[in-house]
Amino acid sequence: MTELLPLMSYCFVMSATPGPNNVMLATTGANFGYRGALPVILGIQAGIFVQTMLMCVGLGSVFVAYPMAQQLLRIAGALYLVFLAWKLAGASVAGSSAPKAVSLAQAALFQALNPKSWLKAITMASVFMPAQGNMLASALLVSVIGTVVGMPCNAMWALFGVAIRSVLKAPRNQRIFNLTMGAILLALALTFLR
Repeated sequence: MTELLPLMSYCFVMSATPGPNNVMLATTGANFGYRGALPVILGIQAGIFVQTMLMCVGLGSVFVAYPMAQQLLRIAGALYLVFLAWKLAGASVAGSSAPKAVSLAQAALFQALNPKSWLKAITMASVFMPAQGNMLASALLVSVIGTVVGMPCNAMWALFGVAIRSVLKAPRNQRIFNLTMGAILLALALTFLR
């Protein structure tokens, strides 16, 4: 059996700290409310759950054997972050036709391109996955703990976005917020390309 407290602490730190998912959640909460952010939260957690399960059952060995695969994912992730930055920077301004929020499927698929999600999944599989016992049961345990801890952390970021919504009622403030959040995602994309 894996040590639960260190695993839960790691999941909390990785899920609660700023990153592409949380920037996307804060922006979605601010522009579309909590109801609009809920599919994004669920998509993120579904994507990370699948990613962690795959890493725990052996996909990590592919990255060891083919390091170029990891590099290609990093580049694809950075390009997708640039796309999200553009989409978030152009999000709803009162009185204009608003783009739709990121969907559950888009949020889930984004995890395949999100370097922070890969780091989390790889670490959970390599550090916290029990060496003995039933591999699938252990992978399921590690993945479920990641989801149970990650869900409220993601909800917190979406609620932060909802909380600042009143400040963003003025179109100018909302535009500044969206541009700032888009710039943060763009900066994250550039760090992934280093």
